This record gives sequence, structure tokens and C-alpha cells, in this order.
Amino acid sequence: MARLKRLYMPGCAQHIIQRGNNRNACFYSESDYKFYLHLLEVSSRKYEVSIHAFVLMTNHVHFLATPASEFGVSGMMQSIGRSYVQYINYTYERTGTLWEGRYKSTLVDSDYYCLIASRYIELNPVRARMVEHPAEYPWSSYQSNGLGKKIKLLTAHYLYEGLGTTKEERLKNYRGLYEGHIPEKTLEELRDATNKGWAVGSEKFIEEVQLACGRAARKRKRGGDRRSNNWDQ
Repeated sequence: MARLKRLYMPGCAQHIIQRGNNRNACFYSESDYKFYLHLLEVSSRKYEVSIHAFVLMTNHVHFLATPASEFGVSGMMQSIGRSYVQYINYTYERTGTLWEGRYKSTLVDSDYYCLIASRYIELNPVRARMVEHPAEYPWSSYQSNGLGKKIKLLTAHYLYEGLGTTKEERLKNYRGLYEGHIPEKTLEELRDATNKGWAVGSEKFIEEVQLACGRAARKRKRGGDRRSNNWDQ
């Protein structure tokens, strides 16, 4: 079965996931996390991908990123993947693959979902019960987005910039977002869209993506008049 062409729209953010093979660990020590972040910084600059949020979990990684070109993310992920596998195999005297196939991704509707996606990403360690609050986890963008620590590889999304006119105001308002609850339905939409290569957002956004990309950007709806929505075939 042919793979679906990845969705891309200029200026549109993507939620990206890459998992360890068979969900096995990708990181074994503090040095591994640091080296991966170094690769992410170098490769994101080389392929002109703006990283807005990230989390490095034991057996997978998440990013919220906006590429400057259609193949920016794929170039970045391939570059990181090759270099990191070589590093892990050499460091731990192992052989074979590390990643579970190709990365997963979805286009994210900036007007509503980008800040939700950022929170979803940074809350991963909390959902995994590794920490009680994202501020306690050292390997995520919350250290910058919520606490103000300088992380060179990050580029603020315009919605984040719009949270305030000063750095202190933005940090305060971003932390305030965590006082609210992300509806489970919204989380499921984001997970489902990322795993299956769809887009996530408003009806208008989905239609724009479908027209721009020339393929379906959401799963088929059951029932209704199929002739009125050929993209759901």
C-alpha cells in the first residue's frame, strides 16, 4: 500500500512524533538527551525548521515545528535520525535500528491548536507520571516557554509572542494556560491526526489544507452525502 504524501502548507506548524523501535528506550543517560538536543539545534537550522516546543521522553520525542519548505522537516528528521543512531550504537556497543519506522506528523491549525499542541507536548512527562508538573522535567521546552530559561534551538510561535508585550508577561500567561484542562476529545483529535497523517483544526482549516495539498486531510465521515465532499472518499 502506497504511503500518503505528507501534508504541508507554507507557514503552517506541524506536530511531529518519532518513537523508539518496539517502544524501546532511545535515551539512556543525560549525555544522550544533551546530544540529541544538539543535533536538533544543528539540523533545524540547516533545514530551516523553527522549533516552538519539544519533549524528549525515554522512548519517543515530540516537536511542534514550522518548516520554511516542504521537505524541511523530513530532511531534519533524517539527519537527526542517522547521526543519533550512529552515536547510540557506538556509545553502547550495539547494532541495528533504533527508531520505529518513519516519523509521524500532522498539520496544526495555528489559530486554535498550536498552544494546545505545545501544552500537550510539554505535559507528556506528567501524563506518564514521571513528574507532577512540567516545570520538574528538564528535557522539554517548558523550561523556556514557562520558566524563561534560554534554549537556543527554540523559536517562539507568533501565538506565544501574542501572550504579552514583555517576556515576564508572556511567561506568566503561558504558565496560566496550564491551570486549564485540555478536553480529552481535543487530545484524542491531536493524537489521531498525528498518528494517521491527517490535519487537525477547524472545518475551514481542513478544507484549506485539502485544497492546498490535493489529498484528504481527515478521516472519512460515515454517512451523509459523499458527493458533496469528495475528499472524504
